[in-house]
Amino acid sequence: MDEPSDSNAPATATRILAIANQKGGVGKTTTAINLATALAATRKTVLLVDLDPQGNASTGLGIDRASREVTSYHVLIGEATLAEAVRPSDIPGLSIVTSGVDLSGAEIELVDAPRRESRLGDALATVTGYDYVLIDCPPSLNLLTLNALVAAHAVMVPLQCEFFALEGVSHLVKTIERVKQTFNPGLELHGIVLTMFDKRNNLSDMVAADVRGFFGDKVYKTVIPRNVRISEAPSHGKPVLLYDVKSSGAEAYIHLASEVLKRERDALTGA
Repeated sequence: MDEPSDSNAPATATRILAIANQKGGVGKTTTAINLATALAATRKTVLLVDLDPQGNASTGLGIDRASREVTSYHVLIGEATLAEAVRPSDIPGLSIVTSGVDLSGAEIELVDAPRRESRLGDALATVTGYDYVLIDCPPSLNLLTLNALVAAHAVMVPLQCEFFALEGVSHLVKTIERVKQTFNPGLELHGIVLTMFDKRNNLSDMVAADVRGFFGDKVYKTVIPRNVRISEAPSHGKPVLLYDVKSSGAEAYIHLASEVLKRERDALTGA
């Protein structure tokens, strides 16, 4: 890692949340897409930044790969401003910066670049007009994720209800602390959201109890259930809230958005 930069998370009214977990398949992108949609449904203006080379957040909002001409890759390497990369989605109030496979090479290209860990934060500092920016991180602790953590005010961690879940998230929390000490003193853990919760499975209850016992109030009350509608929605290029708003998965993300907003209000009022 480079030396601490002279600026941290952008000092704007916009709240920037990184959605991160170094483990894949935990519902990270699903949470990014559907939380962004649910926040937009509350009349918040939201920008979703797809920072994963797999580009699943872009696909999940119905944006085909052929039309992703200016992406987060071009922003990070300095070929485009963030404003040039922003495009509207089909959801009112929700815009997106798309991603593509070329982003996988950004880490190598940036290895000797100045302020390599602050590229995203610098870009976000130039953008206004959003209540929330959500960053969908790749499933690894690499330079892309570091850029997200340096840019963010807080981190949301999706956590699948399975064995070794607590061990993995503990490692991520230590990384967040290192980033806080070195690059971004204002960074905090916004919360941990339990995903793929199966109420018929005793393991889900055991994992949930362990995580709540360890992290306490940092774990959201809302749990995201294992739900077939959540799994089907991306293949239709839609968030589950548009695909089947009455499904248990959609209802859970609506509740999660309400809980996120409540935590934001409580933080402002000191409650």
